[in-house]
Amino acid sequence: MPGKNIREFCGKPIIAYSIEAARAVGTFNRIICSTDSEEIAKVAVDHGAEVPFRRPVYLADDHASTEDVLIHAMETLADRGETFEYACCIYATAPFITAEDLASGLDVLRQAHATTAFATTTFEYPIFRALHERPDGCVEMLWPEHRDVRSQDLPQVWHDAGQFYWVDVKRFLAERQLFSRDSVAVKIPRWRVQDIDTPEDWELAERMFEGMKEKI
Repeated sequence: MPGKNIREFCGKPIIAYSIEAARAVGTFNRIICSTDSEEIAKVAVDHGAEVPFRRPVYLADDHASTEDVLIHAMETLADRGETFEYACCIYATAPFITAEDLASGLDVLRQAHATTAFATTTFEYPIFRALHERPDGCVEMLWPEHRDVRSQDLPQVWHDAGQFYWVDVKRFLAERQLFSRDSVAVKIPRWRVQDIDTPEDWELAERMFEGMKEKI
């Protein structure tokens, strides 16, 4: 979805929700937007973020990893004499993020003395019931040993919610991966998680968001 980072979502650019949540936490020294786009930079600044550098060309395509973008930002700031104990990478298309979630993430990271802490949520259906298609076109269970196990007796499993990642900067730069050897989970309820990659995802997210506002 071209331009989705600043596309209007329920009344304002979607990136604004991430910036506003970060500002509301009150503990960030700086809120920085990493981008190679002048248009995104302007919208980010308009909503309270800084853009002190531009993302280089080699990180400006769809294949750049979150780790690479985060490392570039940290090392760029370090080269300017700015270092931090903790940092948080917040995705631009995560309108369900709250200041409370972000604050909780930092607390979880500190309490666990972990390298990284990131938003997670439960799968909406037991993954141990998953099917796959064989070359002959027939389907079978990936884990047939769970065929007769009741859903409520299957292990609880989680997935990355795609919202934010807290890191202990020194340890993260040594390990250089978000799924570290000692990652901890910041648990987000499923009704506040929606990946946004397609127009259908976007429409669903807006309906979820409007439904949330009606409950508040």
